[in-house]
This record gives sequence, structure tokens and C-alpha cells, in this order.
Amino acid sequence: MSLQPPAHHDLRRLRREYASRAERLADSDIYALSNPAYLFTIQQRQRETLKLLQAEAILPLANKRVLELGCGSGGVLQEYLLYGAAPTMLHGTDLLPDRLGAARTRLPHLPLTCADGQSLPYPSGTFDLALQYTVFSSILDDAVKQNLAAELLRVVRPGGLILWYDFWLNPTNPHTRGIRPPEIRGLFPGCRFVFKRVTLAPPITRRLVRVSWLLCALLEKIRIFNSHYLVAIRACE
Repeated sequence: MSLQPPAHHDLRRLRREYASRAERLADSDIYALSNPAYLFTIQQRQRETLKLLQAEAILPLANKRVLELGCGSGGVLQEYLLYGAAPTMLHGTDLLPDRLGAARTRLPHLPLTCADGQSLPYPSGTFDLALQYTVFSSILDDAVKQNLAAELLRVVRPGGLILWYDFWLNPTNPHTRGIRPPEIRGLFPGCRFVFKRVTLAPPITRRLVRVSWLLCALLEKIRIFNSHYLVAIRACE
């Protein structure tokens, strides 16, 4: 019988799942910008992200210290470089050495760390902006999610911003669990929230985008078909 705490089991499961996913998708273009469905999703997400960052007075990013939790191979970090973040002030951290190695190859000029997000290697109040893109929905253990949220709040300065982008529903993937606004609020007590429901559900996008990009854009505006929440979480001062 294993005596490891449940959190350790969930982290081991997560490592196995990401390794399996990398093997399954090795020859796939599902996450390539040459795939019209993925391109549509990324461009729409970027538009909504920039609008929210502008509304929250975080732009410009050139003088902001930014951290991405779960940076993987560095795709989101590349986006933030395009948004104007300074390479010396744009940080990424990931639990999995293989994924972080890919990020270091792609972005050798960025300060990247391999760490468990429950114990981040940064002093309290270091960052103006912290990011999490689909990390929390991959964690099934509630205690781990609470620890991750507490660490994000710790490393963000008082009055700083956490930007959340994650599924509220993903019924086709048993390795994830969608997170809705009440749970998000519970993870970050005492914070101010701005919620935006975004991203046309990927199965719909894959079916329709080759027929009509405009139709996909119109369906996304209806919101009922959207699968993610984009949330600005303002840490209390």
C-alpha cells in the first residue's frame, strides 16, 4: 500500500498524462498555426486577452515583471513577448523537465525555472502579472489547486494581477476537470474578479472554421458555445 499523500499521486498522474499526450500528438497539427481551427482559437484568445489587459491597466508590459505558471514549451511566453514584455522580466516555470527543456531551446534568453508550482522559487510580491493557461483544469486534486492558487497570490505584488485562462467544461477529456466561477472565487479569496467567457468550443471550431471563419466568430460572440473563462484576478492591496 502506498503511503504517499494524494497530492503526490496527482502530480505523478500529471507527468504520465503529459508524456502520453506528447507521444499521441507527435505527428499531429492540432496545435499548429497552420491548422485553421487552432489559428482561429489563438487569434480570438489574443484579442480578448489584450482587451482585458488594457482594461486592467496592465499594458504596456515593458516595465512589468511577468510569470507564467506551467509554461510548458513556451508558446504563451512567445505571445507575451509579442505583447511587449521585456525578455529579462518575463519568467516561466514548469513542473516537467522535458517541457521546460523545449522552452529553453525555443526561448534561451528568458529566465525559466523547473519547479513544483506549490513551492515557487521566487520571493513574495515579485511579479506585477502572473499567468495560468489551462494548468488548473489539469489538476484533479483540490489540495494541489489550493496550494497553486496560494503561491500565485504570494508571488504577485499587492494590487497585482493574475490572468486565468482555462476550461469551464471539457467533457471529451477525462484527464481534466472544468472549473467554474464559484470555484475560481474560492481559490482566490479576497480578490476582485472580471470574468469573460471566451473561446468557441474546439469541436465546433474544427467542424466549421473551414466552412466559414465569420460564422465561428459570430458563434463565439453568443458565449453559450464558449468553453473557457478568461479572468482577471486582482490581488488585494
